[in-house]
Amino acid sequence: MSQLSPLVGSAYPFPGKPVQLSVQEQIDYKAKIKNLLIEKDAVLVAHYYTDPEIQALAEETGGYVADSLEMARFGRDHKAKTLIIAGVRFMGETAKILTPHKTVLMPELEATCSLDVGCPVDEFSAFCDQHPDRVVVVYANTSAAVKARADWVVTSSIALEIVEHLDSEGKKIIWGPDRHLGSYIERKTKADMIMWQGDCIVHDEFKASALRDMKAVHPDAAVLVHPESPESVVQLADAVGSTSQLIKAAQTLPNKKLIVATDTGIFYKMQQACPDKEMMAAPTAGNGATCRSCAHCPWMAMNGLKSIYNALVDASGHEIDVDPNVAKGALVSLDRMLDFAAEQQLKVQGNA
Repeated sequence: MSQLSPLVGSAYPFPGKPVQLSVQEQIDYKAKIKNLLIEKDAVLVAHYYTDPEIQALAEETGGYVADSLEMARFGRDHKAKTLIIAGVRFMGETAKILTPHKTVLMPELEATCSLDVGCPVDEFSAFCDQHPDRVVVVYANTSAAVKARADWVVTSSIALEIVEHLDSEGKKIIWGPDRHLGSYIERKTKADMIMWQGDCIVHDEFKASALRDMKAVHPDAAVLVHPESPESVVQLADAVGSTSQLIKAAQTLPNKKLIVATDTGIFYKMQQACPDKEMMAAPTAGNGATCRSCAHCPWMAMNGLKSIYNALVDASGHEIDVDPNVAKGALVSLDRMLDFAAEQQLKVQGNA
């Protein structure tokens, strides 16, 4: 049985959504953005959880749609001098850490993540200091400063392998920040883990009781669940995995209906992968539910066409900067994961 850190509050103030643009305004902004990307030698890189119009624009302009680590890798390897990261702040930081010589812009610098907000570096460091005999493993959905404090950074698709490796060496672990993902890994590996009590506001809201009711209405549907979800929801899954792994599961499962327990932004790429299948969002309503997010991250929703345009016109107020000393420390923990993956011949992909 794992020990638990004190619970860090999970009631976060939500941002407002971008003003809805008219059809003509959308057309105009897209045309301007396409010209500016060429003019500024920039490329648009979007996360699976951003709105479909943003993902489509990234694809149309030679950019990329992926999970956060693959976004950073694409930006690192692309010839463009400027990266526009449509996602949340830690993704922009990761891109900057891997490509310090490039300009990294975000449509909205205030676009954050409840896992990041719920794991302040000072509090997390103090917690780690109380357990100096433990290896610190943090999920990629954290600030650069928290990554720098960690020994390892992991994504959801390689976390099991890394924790198994550390456990085989007799290492005890501090895990942060997502308690649901940490508990899932602990159940699978039986490792000695102490959990920081963070959560993703989207995945934490999925409710097992309502999911059972939905499954009863659609008995032929497969249930796909991201492991940031509560254990009771994970137990109902036909497939559990990262964003990339869930898209792959959608392709390979024989079911024509899919109930998906992750951010609905993933439907854009999932539908591309299997256009003949019906996607349904797992319920965040029902007994005990709040539906604060309704299965779509409010910070991801801040990434709009107008804000992308504004970032390209004037970088001030949009540029990501990471302290070089912090970046150096974070790169050590990131490289440790990448080196492990290379040694094990694993492909690292997927986190939020």
